[in-house]
Amino acid sequence: MATATTHGARAHARAQEGSRAEAMPVVPARDWPEPPCEAGHLVWAETVAGGNYTHRVLARGTELRLTDVRGDACAHLLLYVADRPWERLNVADTVKVQWNAYLGEGVLLLSDQGRVLASVVADTSGRHDALCGTSTLVRNTERYGDGTPQSPSPSGRELFKLAAAKNGLEARDLPPSLSFFQGVEVRDDGAVEFTGSAGPGGSVTLRAEQDVTVLIANVPHPVDPRPDYVSTPLEVLAWRAAPTAPGDPLWDATPEGRRAFLNTAEFLAARGLA
Repeated sequence: MATATTHGARAHARAQEGSRAEAMPVVPARDWPEPPCEAGHLVWAETVAGGNYTHRVLARGTELRLTDVRGDACAHLLLYVADRPWERLNVADTVKVQWNAYLGEGVLLLSDQGRVLASVVADTSGRHDALCGTSTLVRNTERYGDGTPQSPSPSGRELFKLAAAKNGLEARDLPPSLSFFQGVEVRDDGAVEFTGSAGPGGSVTLRAEQDVTVLIANVPHPVDPRPDYVSTPLEVLAWRAAPTAPGDPLWDATPEGRRAFLNTAEFLAARGLA
């Protein structure tokens, strides 16, 4: 189809309606094949290509499932309270308060206000990282020859800048991030050892405990030793559910977690949100 004229370009563009690419959002989300819940409850369905990013505002109680489709995705994650972006994911407090540097089922993702932004309610991968953050422009330029967003090897921080800008945030609003599906372990001598992926199909499910803005960059882990830029598709699905409530085993799993949930509940109640 000729696209040299405006009419031809319009006809070509309109002919693409209904086409499916490997990596793209599905709108409406309920059209996602084999949804993990009632189709009408699905609010976000997308496959994020390697070296790309996505973002969304999710309501309190929404569950978000990330899946490493082929075994070489790495989902770098940032969270912000949706209408109060100065309250955001604090990786240091997430690790320190829970006495645990390793992410997995039952871990709470905390803000610096001692409140829960999201909880990890399921995990079939076990290969995650709360220590190293994401890749940078300088690092990727040194390793791969380029780290800009439009290059074949974009860095996580540069993609986060784009996602942040689309939510009214700036580069200064980007704290250290978490990453899922490419793990590291700290050895006895303090060295960080890359443990890589658990393989294709691993997933992690988060539950939003407040209204949150989610930023995701799907790029190689910064300590991945492979010389090539290896990053494969990430599946992102989210559906309506309910937040964690008193009586849920997760609420009372630890004293520290219980206090974080109480802090969150008190704050939401004061605003008439719970």
